[in-house]
Amino acid sequence: MDLQVKLQVFEGPLDLLLHLLEKNKVNIYDIPIAEITRQYIAYIQEMERQDLNVVSEFLVMAATLLDIKSRMLLPKEEEQETEEDPRAELVERLLEYKMYKCMSYELKGRQADAQMVLFKAPTIPEEVRQYEEPVDLKDLLSDVTLKKLKSIFKSMMRRQEDKIDPIRSRFGKIEREEISLEEKMAYLEQYIQGHDKFSFRGLLEAQCSKMEVIVTFLSVLELMKTGKVYISQEHIFDDIIIYAGKGGELDA
Repeated sequence: MDLQVKLQVFEGPLDLLLHLLEKNKVNIYDIPIAEITRQYIAYIQEMERQDLNVVSEFLVMAATLLDIKSRMLLPKEEEQETEEDPRAELVERLLEYKMYKCMSYELKGRQADAQMVLFKAPTIPEEVRQYEEPVDLKDLLSDVTLKKLKSIFKSMMRRQEDKIDPIRSRFGKIEREEISLEEKMAYLEQYIQGHDKFSFRGLLEAQCSKMEVIVTFLSVLELMKTGKVYISQEHIFDDIIIYAGKGGELDA
């Protein structure tokens, strides 16, 4: 059978093989490898007039077809009951390529359909857009009973209870204590006017919080810098006694 080849543009060697199978109407699972190889090589011979860089992939497939044809011509060994078909790998590649090709046609068709679709922005009049259908309260509450209202109320209360964290809800609120160093120093200066000396430990024990103890300690240090107070301690670990000073000078 003479083959008259009319050159077409194929995406690759698999595209050409698929074209030859469809043209000859043969089963892809039972490829007549000899006839398809002959037609494929005939096409390659016509392509050799073109750029060899384009033909290179087709030449590789031609070598693959010749390899499959030669393996099919070899005598089968009697010991091997089930020998793998040399065409199996090629059939798998053709099926995969055919699937992707069909998908490309589907996407191309959807793209063509999408180009024919036009969208129009909504142009609703303002008075129509702002219109709200009146609510008939009698019709709305026609099937409402006390039992339904009680059920709705319990459901709402249950949702509120579910929102409460059983652990974090017991946490107290921590508030920052605003204690001014200037106010504490003014308080100590006023306190010193009525006390020539007093216990540093007793002064700290009279404070209400840790922050107030720290600010009191800092206030004493500031008053010592200005000479308004001075301290004395006879022995290590004894109580510190604070004495009132006079401006920048100490009392004798």
